[in-house]
Amino acid sequence: MKNSLSHDEKIAKFIFASVYPLYVNKVEKKGRTKAELHQVIYWLTGYTQEQVESLIESKVTFEAFFENAQLNSNAHLIKGLICGYRVEDIQNPLTQKVRYLDKLVDELAQGKKMEKILRSEQ
Repeated sequence: MKNSLSHDEKIAKFIFASVYPLYVNKVEKKGRTKAELHQVIYWLTGYTQEQVESLIESKVTFEAFFENAQLNSNAHLIKGLICGYRVEDIQNPLTQKVRYLDKLVDELAQGKKMEKILRSEQ
């Protein structure tokens, strides 16, 4: 993936709290729940509900959001297109993590089963 440094920097500086409501709206509009969204976020990042709430309240950037995240050991199994890019081919580690989250939110909104989204037993 040919990704410009400015694109990576822009993603790093996005405020998680400003994107989070968009995630909630996207999944709820498609009949999924906020609890399911949280399950996906916790699975990917290893954060607890309290930690995510604190990060939202603190208005951290995606860079800070993923800084202390313990990425799930199966995150590398997240593959496919998001925003026109193959997630598995993204070179910048932070951009890839953000796109992993975007991909999981998309799969949730598309109605995929949670076992598939969370890459269980693969």
